Amino acid sequence: MRRFLIAGNWKMNCGPADAAELLEGLKEKKAEVAEEVDVLVCPPFVSLSMSVNYLHDTDIEVGAQNIHFEENGAYTGEVSASMLVEAGCNFVIIGHSERREYFGETDTTVNKKAKKALEHNIVPVVCVGESLDQRKANIHFELVKNQVTAAFEGISDTEALDIVIAYEPIWAIGTGETASPEQAQEMHAHIRSILAELYDQETADGIRILYGGSMKPGNAEELLGQEDVDGGLIGGASLSADSFAEIITIAEKLS
Repeated sequence: MRRFLIAGNWKMNCGPADAAELLEGLKEKKAEVAEEVDVLVCPPFVSLSMSVNYLHDTDIEVGAQNIHFEENGAYTGEVSASMLVEAGCNFVIIGHSERREYFGETDTTVNKKAKKALEHNIVPVVCVGESLDQRKANIHFELVKNQVTAAFEGISDTEALDIVIAYEPIWAIGTGETASPEQAQEMHAHIRSILAELYDQETADGIRILYGGSMKPGNAEELLGQEDVDGGLIGGASLSADSFAEIITIAEKLS
């Protein structure tokens, strides 16, 4: 039986006041759901500590949306792994397509950040995925293979089991488009095969691969029903307690 991970990426939304309101609704909804699904919320930095405190009596995990690969120093605007640990974070999103596109994130920095997170017992949620042009050019499988291979460079099989991968078809994020369940499964299976080449099949099977392309209640059942889809990295739908809880409920039924 699979144990799904349903993760909410709030992006640049919900300061402390709005976060408290959203979390209150989510706590009420989550209480109605059985405990067979792992749930994660990733607020912006300013809402992290409040969210950890607010959720201390629940099984909902809290993660950050970025991390720096250095312990400390003159890196204005950045946040270190030790700071995230002190804030109470157990997860961190690394290499999201928006970070890659707008802030110069590279495969090299993704690898360095993943290693730093692992050093501090923070679970990295490593994002990979292709643009519409790359898919049309039929280089999406090669591109994702390069991203996965680079992200896991120098990471042992034991450490690899502590990493989550999120596949983002970039062309399906914030566009209203969604990869078909078959397209999602095809890429997830491809990622799993890459992991098997890097390590072995047992390790590959033990690494959760989330779908991160506009999952919402209306398509969650079909997407989560695919063999190699182990959960979702939810954007817009995670900003509504009702929608997010509905996805959790769907995952629970499929567990």
